[in-house]
Amino acid sequence: MKKGTHTVGVQRQYTGTAGRIENAQVAVYLVYAGERGHAAVDRELYMPRSWTCDPDRCRAAGLGEDTAFATKPGLARTMIERFLDAGHRAGWVAGDEVYGGNPKLRSALEERGVGYVLAVACSAEGTTSAGTFRADTLMKKVPKRAWQKLPAGSGAKGQRLYDWAVIDLAEPAPGHRQLLIRRNRTTGELACYRCYSPEPVPLTTLVRVAGSRWRVEEFFQSGKFLAGLDEHQLRRYASWSRWVTLAMLAHAFLAVVRADEHARSPASDGLIPLTCNEIQRLFITLVVRPALDVAHRLGWSDWRRRHQARSRASHYRDRAVRG
Repeated sequence: MKKGTHTVGVQRQYTGTAGRIENAQVAVYLVYAGERGHAAVDRELYMPRSWTCDPDRCRAAGLGEDTAFATKPGLARTMIERFLDAGHRAGWVAGDEVYGGNPKLRSALEERGVGYVLAVACSAEGTTSAGTFRADTLMKKVPKRAWQKLPAGSGAKGQRLYDWAVIDLAEPAPGHRQLLIRRNRTTGELACYRCYSPEPVPLTTLVRVAGSRWRVEEFFQSGKFLAGLDEHQLRRYASWSRWVTLAMLAHAFLAVVRADEHARSPASDGLIPLTCNEIQRLFITLVVRPALDVAHRLGWSDWRRRHQARSRASHYRDRAVRG
């Protein structure tokens, strides 16, 4: 969120930071999520029409006069294609409703044979063998026996358990398309996802991909807290790009060290595995500004992780008792 009108890309617009429309600067990030960790690999600043239609304003902020407007799904498509064209591989793409509701992005992924699980509004339509219906209408037709309780990944207090169901969609194009439905086991709140895969996949795979989108939120949280992603006061585009790129690099460094440590030195039963937070603390205290001896710092790290392991075990036992 920003004050004033001179920061590049700023205007009154929706921002997830506040959860509402505010005077803000908004960017789109591409996060790579693997089994051993996740980190942002690309970013694009969203430039509203109020900027792209004003060449003088763009020039003052360090942008070219030919800067063209692009939607957030358009920026996402550009970054995904850049990632794949560089020789990297990703079998799936996950995203929220902004991206799931964009047919051009979905078509681009299908053309490349990349599967996706993209959130859509409950008002979105899907075509089945019985006809075309809104997603919320299709939800009501799901029989009780079709729901399965499955985890969507690990959270701070254990597995994130939801009820899931899937409906096959009938579309003439190659590949397999489905509507995935998630139901909160406490509140009953429903969420929908449009899914595509070149080959048939089980429900557990779709659920795993849907849950992986939370890696984006985790990157925002840790990127801001550990690497200062949001702590810039910069107006021009070049300055913004440099700051954000360095913050992404710092976060990626922590993610790579974490993955390497988990592979080489698994934690004992009495300790939680090393986290990015703990690695940052150790790096600062041992490398950046060592004030006490190494043994003291490592001992303090072991104590903190042992305490966190006990807390986690307590949370898991409590959830098991409550069901």
